[in-house]
Amino acid sequence: MGAVYGTRDPVMPRDYLYFDLETQRSAGDVGGWHRKSEMRMSVGVTFSTRLGVYEIYTEDTVDRLIDQLRTADLVIGYNHINFDYQVLMRYTILDLPAQLPSLDLCAELERSAGHRPKLDHVAMATLQTGKTAEGLQAIQWWREGRLLDLARYCCHDVKVTRLVHEYGVRHSEVKFYDGNRRVRSTPVKWEAP
Repeated sequence: MGAVYGTRDPVMPRDYLYFDLETQRSAGDVGGWHRKSEMRMSVGVTFSTRLGVYEIYTEDTVDRLIDQLRTADLVIGYNHINFDYQVLMRYTILDLPAQLPSLDLCAELERSAGHRPKLDHVAMATLQTGKTAEGLQAIQWWREGRLLDLARYCCHDVKVTRLVHEYGVRHSEVKFYDGNRRVRSTPVKWEAP
């Protein structure tokens, strides 16, 4: 008998999967943002609420990452539908944005706040902590072979995304810095893990 997809054991807790990835190349390296799949994944990180662990993936293990995304009850990220999934599309025939149940915190905040605040601006205003680096620094680490630094950075971004989501679930709002560096808040209705 073959595998049955789309069914869940009612006794098992739901698996909310927080996700982020970094790339080997920048948009400038590949000829623009419309060529995201050519940026190639350097490292991807997930945090599973069911397992309570972070998992780190490289390009060599990208199939395992995609399998984990496919089995999650909900994939939560920050701009992951428009960016991370597009990068992963080079590795699969699946239409990830259409086929994966997803909560994109960036897209949600854009709808409620009227613009797309950076994750760092949301984290600093909401949690008083921010990112440890930027995407271009992650690409430099990849080029230098500093995979441990790259993995730590990506793990930190996944943790920040998880903490922002958890804050929004508890408080029904998150905060962010606007263009004038003033703290604003916006209501959110996010599902609890």
